Amino acid sequence: MSDDSLTSAAAPGPDDAAHAPGGASVLLAARPLPDGTGPGTWQLGWTGVRTVAVLELRQRIRSTRWTAVLALWTGVLALLTILVRWAVHRIYDESFEGEGLGPGADEAAARLADQVAGRLTFGIIVFLVLSLAGLVSPALSATSINGDRQAGVLATLQTTLLSPAQIVVGKLLAAWVTGLALLAAAVPFIGWIYLDGGTPFGRLAVVVVVLALTILVVCAIGLGWSAITARTSSSAVLTYLTVAFLGPGLPLLFALSVPLVTENKPVAVRQQLYTAEGAPTGCRVAQEERTITYTNRSWWLLAASPYVVVADASPKPLTENGSDDPMTLIRDSVREARLGPRFPLEECYESDQAQQRLDEQRRDQRESLGVTWPYGLAADLALGGLFVAVAVRRLRTPTRRLPTGTRVA
Repeated sequence: MSDDSLTSAAAPGPDDAAHAPGGASVLLAARPLPDGTGPGTWQLGWTGVRTVAVLELRQRIRSTRWTAVLALWTGVLALLTILVRWAVHRIYDESFEGEGLGPGADEAAARLADQVAGRLTFGIIVFLVLSLAGLVSPALSATSINGDRQAGVLATLQTTLLSPAQIVVGKLLAAWVTGLALLAAAVPFIGWIYLDGGTPFGRLAVVVVVLALTILVVCAIGLGWSAITARTSSSAVLTYLTVAFLGPGLPLLFALSVPLVTENKPVAVRQQLYTAEGAPTGCRVAQEERTITYTNRSWWLLAASPYVVVADASPKPLTENGSDDPMTLIRDSVREARLGPRFPLEECYESDQAQQRLDEQRRDQRESLGVTWPYGLAADLALGGLFVAVAVRRLRTPTRRLPTGTRVA
């Protein structure tokens, strides 16, 4: 870019532009403009956002590291999908094989085994993709801003007509598109497992959408930390810690909070009565001192975990056979935590039929609860929006304070 171009852009018209080396047009202006009419901090426009996104994407595409990451991602997913599918189908095929229920029983058992194994494998692969995305996605944006600042590229963008919001949203869009490319590479493996059967199409569609939104949130978190910290290593570590807190960290925090919601108090207990000879004769309800854990007071700690969001948003299987797949287990466990303890405490089991009736009543109570995932997804998106807002504020010019050793241009 020549000095004449920079000089002539000191007071440009709204349509003035210069072309960056990559071929994308960049609006130029000396910031702030003398008449104070420069772009506002939060001004958004598709042209500016697209310009930044195209520049970011062209840098990524030209990088050999991006090609290596995509190839490694696809290879690892392919290997893990094949191994998981083989192991699960082998276990269920052996457990259902030859149960001998009559003519055609082996064939029926084989179909049932395929459905149960397919459902279980689908849940495992989805959570596997979610975990790998949590490991890879932070690298897409965690060094986007402070890396450009160290290379002296960010200051050039800040002297153009691009507003801070356009720069941040453009970088976020580029990182998200890159993450969606990784998700697109994973979709064939998720689809392959879906074709095994036992999984409704609604579950497949919801899983893909929620995974895409989760990648967006992770990219926003990385972008925020890259604007807050001066060192790229610091922003990468903080992004990974934040993602780890949202993933396995929230369930761990829920487990650690159990002592805080546990009380010793007298409660109603339904107990078994016995004759003098030791034969059961019936049940009675009595007050006794027991240790009670009120998980209904702390279940909300689980809501924002991406694993809970994916599991709760996914429709349940059409049949109850094999309902022990990971998504259903997580979904029912969170709803069980929302219900809290059941009173009176049940310690009288008159028959299997009576126990089955109590279990069905509890299941109906779980199903009557509202869904959890909108609250968790809204919390995740709000967290991502907060990091984006922080990044925009950190890019405002003129900057009052900069960390020691920060490169300006």
